Amino acid sequence: MITGLAHTGVCVPDCEAAVAFYRDVLGLRVLSPPYVMAGDAIRDDMGQLVSDPTMKAAIVGFDDDGDRVLEVIEYLGVAGGDQRSAAAITDYGLSHVGLICEDLDATRAHLEANGVRFLVDGVADVARVRTTWFVDPWGVVFILVEKSRPQRPYFAQWG
Repeated sequence: MITGLAHTGVCVPDCEAAVAFYRDVLGLRVLSPPYVMAGDAIRDDMGQLVSDPTMKAAIVGFDDDGDRVLEVIEYLGVAGGDQRSAAAITDYGLSHVGLICEDLDATRAHLEANGVRFLVDGVADVARVRTTWFVDPWGVVFILVEKSRPQRPYFAQWG
């Protein structure tokens, strides 16, 4: 059976630019720098999904956080589109990625100073977490979460 969450894939038009954003603006660590994946193995994996699955990929995440990472993917032989930027948060499918921070106000101020576009005007307090929402340059929606009880998972803050 399924035993954990491995990664969330983010498709971008420029892998290096995306890695720089996630590293320099969001503060994620580059766990595996951009590299090209091509050949029979990637065709066996994704050839039925993508006409040319040749890609440049990287992994970004956090120290000691195991498999919960972002896989940043640029398909080299197939053009993508920006349909996600027109998607509503209520559309079916992946809606957002949650990121934990220790000081929501300072984190939001840092991101705003770096040109990050926020989707809400301020910060909300709900179920003993503080939250605010933003979007990356490629239309992926993120929620920042500051836990009131850092030792507990975010979903167990209440009670």
